[in-house]
Amino acid sequence: MNAQTQTRYFQIQSRRIEVLIDQASSSQGLALIAHPHPLFGGTNQNKVVQTLARAFLEQGYDTWRPNFRGVGESEGRYDEGRGETEDFLSLLQEAKRQYPDLGTTTRCLALAGFSFGSFVASMAFEKLGSLALCADKLVLVGPAASRFPMPTVPEHSIVIHGEDDEVVALADVMAWARPMALPVLVFPQTSHFFHGRLPLLKQRVSQCLARGRQN
Repeated sequence: MNAQTQTRYFQIQSRRIEVLIDQASSSQGLALIAHPHPLFGGTNQNKVVQTLARAFLEQGYDTWRPNFRGVGESEGRYDEGRGETEDFLSLLQEAKRQYPDLGTTTRCLALAGFSFGSFVASMAFEKLGSLALCADKLVLVGPAASRFPMPTVPEHSIVIHGEDDEVVALADVMAWARPMALPVLVFPQTSHFFHGRLPLLKQRVSQCLARGRQN
């Protein structure tokens, strides 16, 4: 993403997982960000994923962007979200070793994802208790509500979707969100990949993160 971006490799159950890491200038938290579907060109360098990372960095979060199994230099094969969620949780264990105060008021934890990545991030969020961790932020962009069994998420989750999403219809996202009374921020005349809307996406996510910190 920039000259300071580092590439690290973690051994997860004997498999190598490639992670792009950016350090915030004044680190107050960690954001783990999940990319779109591996079988349809999704990588940790996806433009929406990069935009999310920039928004988190602006708000003082270090960011980790893993490549899922079989993507880039990550080893393994696509596992329909199950293995990817396991890897996400394993990376959180690694992060907990690196940041002993992770998930506290000293260093907050956030999970985020785009499209298929929103499914992985929300599934991992649901299982944080098994790691004795809690996250104060869950950011889901273009959630894959019609393609994967998206779980229930907290009402304070930040959910953003495009009005003209051609991959996941807005109606399907609303049908998922409605029983939870979950607010959805809709970008008018916006496609799945937020073409032409990335600066606004960064601004809105950054504002939501800043607002949440003040509350």
